[in-house]
Amino acid sequence: VQLQASGGGLVQPGGSLRISCTLSGFTLDDYAIAWARQAPGKEREGVSCITSDGTTYYGNYMEGRFTISRDKAKNTVYLQMNSLKPEDTAVYYCATGGRFNYLCAADYEYDYWGQGTQVTVSS
Repeated sequence: VQLQASGGGLVQPGGSLRISCTLSGFTLDDYAIAWARQAPGKEREGVSCITSDGTTYYGNYMEGRFTISRDKAKNTVYLQMNSLKPEDTAVYYCATGGRFNYLCAADYEYDYWGQGTQVTVSS
């Protein structure tokens, strides 16, 4: 099971960015995929999750600005981030393998994590 996050970068406040998580060794038909983030000096924070049947969940204050989606043909999950704020600056990680693989873990405790992609929101 491997997850590869990509697409991070520098964006101005109010801008948009889409990051990707490409999976290998398993398929989206069987696994939920989550996004979490961690800013320097702060605890990891759950951002969003999509279950194997396509149900989506969002962390506090994320829904409306962030949208999670997936392309099963590409075995890839996306996180579209709009109206970005400086406080969104963090390393964003994708993860899977909760207590039940096909469900999102409410506590964002997962067995498998990607390497993370840096998102910096700054003018």
